[in-house]
Amino acid sequence: MINENQEKFVFVINHESDIPKYQQLVNGITNAIAENILQKGELLPSVNSICKTNQLSRDTVFKAYSILKDQKAIDSVPNKGYYVSGETRKVLLVLDTFKAYKEVLYHSFVNNLPDNVITDVQFHHYNMDVFKTIINNSVGKYYKYVVMNFDHKDITPALSVIPNDKLLLIDWNIHTEKKNNYVFQDFGKAFYESLKVVADLFKKYKKIQFIYPDYTHHPKETLEFFKKFCLDFNFKSEIITDPNKFNIEKGIAYISVSDRVLGSFLEQCKEKNLEPGEDVGFLSYNETPMKKFIYKGISVVSTDFNELGTKAAAFITHDEVMQCYVPTNLILRESL
Repeated sequence: MINENQEKFVFVINHESDIPKYQQLVNGITNAIAENILQKGELLPSVNSICKTNQLSRDTVFKAYSILKDQKAIDSVPNKGYYVSGETRKVLLVLDTFKAYKEVLYHSFVNNLPDNVITDVQFHHYNMDVFKTIINNSVGKYYKYVVMNFDHKDITPALSVIPNDKLLLIDWNIHTEKKNNYVFQDFGKAFYESLKVVADLFKKYKKIQFIYPDYTHHPKETLEFFKKFCLDFNFKSEIITDPNKFNIEKGIAYISVSDRVLGSFLEQCKEKNLEPGEDVGFLSYNETPMKKFIYKGISVVSTDFNELGTKAAAFITHDEVMQCYVPTNLILRESL
C-alpha cells in the first residue's frame, strides 16, 4: 500500500561525477531498496520534486523511473505517483579480466537470477590495490558478493570485511578458508585426467610442448600435472614461458592456456603449410563459443563456465552453504 504521507528517500545528485545523472538516480533508489531504506509500497519523491531539488530535467528523472519500472523495482498509479513495488537486491560480481569464456559465465549467472536482482560487475585485473578498492567501496552496499580471487597473500584479509554467508569465491581454490562458500574448478588432477583420455592421440607426435607465457595468471598446478602426465606416459616434453620462442615444428603437439598463442599457432600453420591435427597438434585451455568454429575446430580442456555461473546464481537465491567443484571436460575436435 502506498504511504502518501511520507517520502523517506532523499536523493542528492553529484554534478561532478562521470556517472550519468539518470544512472545516479537509478543507483540511489536500488541501493535504498536493497538496504531497506525504502520498502515495498513506499512512495518515491515526485518527478517535480527531484527536478526542483537537484536541478534536473524532467526527461532525466523520467528516464531513471522508466528503467526502474522495467526492472520491476517500482511502479506508478495515476494521480498517486511512483512507489516501490518489489524488493530489489543488488549483488556484486568481481571477475579478474573480461574474456570470451568469462562472458559465458556472466550470462549464465545473470540469466539464472530473478528479475528483482541487479548485478554490478567489476574487474580487478590481478591488481591488489584495485581489488582492495573494489571490496572496501562495496561493503554494506550489496546483498551478496561473488568474487573471483587470485594468488596474493592479501586476498584473505581483504575479504574479511564481508560476512562469510554473503560471500562466494569462484574459479580458483587459492587463499581460501574452510568456512568459505565456493564454486571452484580443478586445475590439477582434472587436467591430468583429461590428458589421459587423449594419450593415444599424443602418440602421433614426437614431443609435447606446453606454452605457458610469462604474462599468464593461470594456476601453476596445471604445469605440475602436465609434467606428471608426460612422466607417467613416457612423453618427451618441454615448457615454454617466453612467447617469442614459440616456433611451431612438424611432429609436435602444443598445449596452451593463452588464446594469443592459439592465434600465433594458426598463423604459423598457414605460413608453414602445416595441417593441425595431422602435422601438428593443439590443445587449448578454456572453451569459448568460437573455438568449435575456428579452422576445423580446436580441441579444448575446460571447466563448464555455464554451470559455474548457474551454481553462483543459486548461491544468491538460496540461503544455504555452497561448497562444490565444477567438472572439467575434454572437448575433442580436429586440432588434435
